[in-house]
Amino acid sequence: MAYDEAVARRVRRTMTAHPGVAEQKMFGGLAFLLRGHMCCGVVGDQLMVRVGSDDYEAALSRPHARPMDFTGKALKGFVYVGPAGFASAADLEGWVSRAARFVSSLPAKPPQRRK
Repeated sequence: MAYDEAVARRVRRTMTAHPGVAEQKMFGGLAFLLRGHMCCGVVGDQLMVRVGSDDYEAALSRPHARPMDFTGKALKGFVYVGPAGFASAADLEGWVSRAARFVSSLPAKPPQRRK
């Protein structure tokens, strides 16, 4: 599945506020990693957000959010947000900040060596 490049550009601009961001293609889309951890991404026209297990239910209660079910089984701690849920810059910033807050609470991963 391809990802929406316009959405990716918006996320990329938002992620510039966070040092140490890397991009990696995964899940058929584009993931943004922060300190080595997957933080958020774009799959199709959906925003993928890592919120962690403690914030999972609260994130799901937000409009246009649903479980990330990439493999057919929900992946707890990750949500998809439909385009209407991040249409404004403020909404997108809110989701990205939520993900960055969670990922920043994790210990930094050492850089992986490419094979």
